[in-house]
Amino acid sequence: MAKPVLPFLLLPLLMAFLLVHHSSQLELSQAHSLFNIHQLLNYPSALSSLKNDNKDFCSIEPTTSFTLVCYENDITQLHIIGNNGFPPLPHNFSIHSFFASLVKLTSLKVLSLVSLGLWGPMPGSIGHLSSLEILNVSSNYFHGGIPKQLLHLRNLHTLILDHNNFSGQVPFWLNSLPMLTVVSLKHNLLSGSLPNSLGTLRNLRVLTLSENNFSGEVPNFSKLTNLQALDLGDNNFGPHFPPLPRKLVTLVLRKNKFRLGISAKLGSFYLLQKLDISMNGFMGPFMPSLLSLPSISYLDISGNKFTGVLMENMSCSSDVSFVNLSSNYLVGRLPSCLVLASKDTVILYSGNCLSNRDQEWQHPVPFCHKEALAVVVIPKKEKHKVSNSKPVLVSSLAGGIVGGLAVVGLVSMLVKNIYGKDSVKKPSTRLITERVSTVNTAKLLSDAKYISETMKLGAALPAYRTFPLEELKEATNDFDTSAFMGETSNGQMYKGKLPDGTLIVIRCLEMKKRRNPQAYTHHLEMISKLRHSHLVSALGHCLECQLDDSGVSRIFLVFEFATNGTLRDCISGPYGQKLNWTQRIAAAIGVAKGVQFLHTGIVPGVYSNNLKITNVMMDHNLHVKISSYNLPLLAENRGVMGTVVSSTTPKGSAQDRVKHEDKNDVYDIGVILLEVILGRPVMFHNEVGALKDLLRVSITTDDTGRRSIIDPAVRKQCSDESLKTMMEICVRCLSSEPADGPSIEDILWTLQFAAQVQDSGRGDSMNSHDSLISLS
Repeated sequence: MAKPVLPFLLLPLLMAFLLVHHSSQLELSQAHSLFNIHQLLNYPSALSSLKNDNKDFCSIEPTTSFTLVCYENDITQLHIIGNNGFPPLPHNFSIHSFFASLVKLTSLKVLSLVSLGLWGPMPGSIGHLSSLEILNVSSNYFHGGIPKQLLHLRNLHTLILDHNNFSGQVPFWLNSLPMLTVVSLKHNLLSGSLPNSLGTLRNLRVLTLSENNFSGEVPNFSKLTNLQALDLGDNNFGPHFPPLPRKLVTLVLRKNKFRLGISAKLGSFYLLQKLDISMNGFMGPFMPSLLSLPSISYLDISGNKFTGVLMENMSCSSDVSFVNLSSNYLVGRLPSCLVLASKDTVILYSGNCLSNRDQEWQHPVPFCHKEALAVVVIPKKEKHKVSNSKPVLVSSLAGGIVGGLAVVGLVSMLVKNIYGKDSVKKPSTRLITERVSTVNTAKLLSDAKYISETMKLGAALPAYRTFPLEELKEATNDFDTSAFMGETSNGQMYKGKLPDGTLIVIRCLEMKKRRNPQAYTHHLEMISKLRHSHLVSALGHCLECQLDDSGVSRIFLVFEFATNGTLRDCISGPYGQKLNWTQRIAAAIGVAKGVQFLHTGIVPGVYSNNLKITNVMMDHNLHVKISSYNLPLLAENRGVMGTVVSSTTPKGSAQDRVKHEDKNDVYDIGVILLEVILGRPVMFHNEVGALKDLLRVSITTDDTGRRSIIDPAVRKQCSDESLKTMMEICVRCLSSEPADGPSIEDILWTLQFAAQVQDSGRGDSMNSHDSLISLS
């Protein structure tokens, strides 16, 4: 008789039955949670497809109101979307019971509960959904603080709490959720200042905090290099413009309490498509470059205090579809690119002082442009008798600065032929007032290509102004020898200190040819534009005139003072003062930016500036500032007119040097880069060729060969790609043929690339990153 085999045959069937039974129990458990949710939500129409007799809930067809996604019999996504404006659920609704059912769906990765009338504080049990990656509970009635239990959602990358009644502050611990890429808290009752920890969420791409009650300064977001959309509108942030990353696509700061200038770096936000900074108190010059950003399509600066001169020849991006310049203090004419825009493009500009009055209401020009004029007679101690010759200080005060360029010291006229006792006693205000109207400051500025980059910052520097001679005497202790810094072909130099503690440098020019002040109007207007973060910027001037011939005898030019020596001191000085590799790249970028501004930031451009590393100054933050530039006023007073050629200028005919005058500065940048890379002074012109050849050969060798010739202080700090990039651009700058040299834009781009690859490569990456931000 055969042995029974039934138990062995039934074992696989039994195991299969148990597995199926277990799977069914899992599905039934989750289905039970869904049914409870359906009931607790008061059976919304969005869940009409969820029926008790539907056991295969994972196969329910998705709709715009309800979507359920399963993976291996587990619910991983749950989307329930109600109607907009859905009223709060009844008073017997329990948010805690609702979440108690919800958290049983332990495999949930995506949870969207939108416009369902949910109300009450968000329960801490939300932290039990540890697999959650996306949480969206917008358009409900949640109140109270944002629960700390969200900390348990370590995989969370999207948090959307829009249109609720959440209150309190933004939690400082959000940076403990390292995966966060989207944070949207729009239209709540949140308040207080933002935690600085928000600035460390390096994966963040979208941050929306609009329509709350936030206040205070915006944290430093410049390290959020992945941030693409930032909306802080309808709050009380301010007064300073926040530090921001340059890859933003959308930036909304509308309706806050920003009161100072906007950052000049906005002009480099090449991905920016939407910029809305309306309804604030921003001051200073409007940046015309915003109109021509390559990606800009929406620009709203309305309801601020921007000044500036608009010109018909300004350029615009081809993508512009909306521009609102209304309610500022702009003068001039609307750019042709806006006037001739397609009919689908919205252009608003009312409430300025523009000459385009056909469609939009404008104020009269004096509303935006006010200047006050004053004449002060300063007695002068005579060393010897000069018949009927007394100095007059001519000054103008910045009553209203056109275009923010602060060409406040332009001399409009001079009282002529004033003799005798009566002329001293009688005020000459009437004559001055009558003649001042012939000078139109806006007209003087109408040929500018675009406004000085630093003045776009508004508050970066004090307004350019005319200094009374007495103030300069007080600042230098009556030009005491202790304040004397030296004398060059451009005049005597004095160090001074203003009453507010600002350190200044005063350049005193003795005029060889006396002319009336109007002859210097153009020169002083150009000097007033020399205001940039990488220039030793002009702060103002003072004219000293003689009564007998109405001629200007001395011009005092006032500049900011850089306090930390020269770039050479920080490259080849004592070891303790040497810059690291990233700081050196940042310094080179600063030099390039300064030169770029001299070439293109004002009209006419300033070329052939005889750049030397000893004329590149360092401030207390190791921020580079170029102190020498080719001012026509200085050249004219020396009796040298035309282009000034650098002592290190490449070979070529005089005609070539004039034709490629921008390349003279490019060559000088190359010489500066030699010292930056090699770490030793380049003292003689004949050294340049040999050192250039050394770099050219080392570029073709390996990493070890390249490092063997550079400054030992930075050999271990620089990445190979960064070093090679710096060497290559240095060699290109030193081309013997001016036409073969790179443009200043090429230099700047290449240096920024060298900084980028250094920051992402080996070496002192963490410290380098911070240094680069502070120096660039």
